[in-house]
Amino acid sequence: MPATSKAVILIGGPSKGTRFRPLSLDVPKPLFSIGGRAIIWHSLVALSHVEGLNEVLLVGFYDESVIAPFVKEAARDFPNLSVRYLREFQPLGTAGGLYHYRDMILKGNPDQIFVLHSDVVCTWPFEDLQKFHGGHRGVGTVMAVKVPREEATKFGCIVVDQQTSQARHYVEKPEEFLSDTVNAGLYLFDSALLFSSIRDAMEDKVKRSSCVPSSLSPHSTGDEQLRLEQDVLSPLAHTGKLYAFQTETPWVQIKSAASAIPANALILASYKTTNPSLLRRRSPTILAKSRSDYSKNKGPEIVEPCFIHEDAQIDPTAKIGPNVSIGSGVKVAAGCRVKESIILDDTILDVRRVV
Repeated sequence: MPATSKAVILIGGPSKGTRFRPLSLDVPKPLFSIGGRAIIWHSLVALSHVEGLNEVLLVGFYDESVIAPFVKEAARDFPNLSVRYLREFQPLGTAGGLYHYRDMILKGNPDQIFVLHSDVVCTWPFEDLQKFHGGHRGVGTVMAVKVPREEATKFGCIVVDQQTSQARHYVEKPEEFLSDTVNAGLYLFDSALLFSSIRDAMEDKVKRSSCVPSSLSPHSTGDEQLRLEQDVLSPLAHTGKLYAFQTETPWVQIKSAASAIPANALILASYKTTNPSLLRRRSPTILAKSRSDYSKNKGPEIVEPCFIHEDAQIDPTAKIGPNVSIGSGVKVAAGCRVKESIILDDTILDVRRVV
């Protein structure tokens, strides 16, 4: 019998994701569209195929009115999942939010808890992660990927025992190079052990802060937030209770506006097998219908993969792709060339623009 599980997606709040500006000024980063769908929608697609999982909780501190339309959309798109939003009364940190809502997360007694950061895009190998997790006696498993050495210090770095797959050492964004194996922002925990570990981290943080003035403590964050990576994963690694599931799956963390472009390309490539209906070979509407040569022109040249919203208007002389997502209300005029791009809703590209 497969293990029962729930998933928690950590979506942050309006004070987070500042590096994603200006794209997050009008829409929260988790709801920004790549491949024609919100970033977190793609996580739900993968979670909807996990056997024994039927509830996903979104935890963050956005106003409920901001997230409610997406939750309604998710209910329509994923009838086998119950998707709910749990709003923090204030920013509690990635571990603090989990602990605050522990009763709701543990309701129904799930065996395992998937925890995902909302800004991660990959192929989400949940089945392989579960198999790996079931083969060790640790508290949790972190998905780990390799990155170029010069990029490693931008992420949480893991020193992995290659014989046992134990994470021997974990440092979030170290000042100096530690390892090119990094935290991919996707975890699987045994339910009861997760919250006892968070409680231990909370007690340890209180103990440290009571012994050392906060202004002098090297562990002080300057607030009351409890962080999953620094406050929970690091101690688990030191005690041998954290394991690393190392994978070569394509992976992008959407930190900046520029990183949305490779994430978009990754999602569009995945559509070939996961959502082929979202790849359009022809724009459904043409701007230049009155042109005398229309009958000779079969429409704009589309270099796959591309997502084109059904109400976008593309001139038949335009060339689109590869790796392009075109939003609602977009108008692309004659002679335009667009590739490796995300064209936001209601954008107008004038004649012969190159993007």
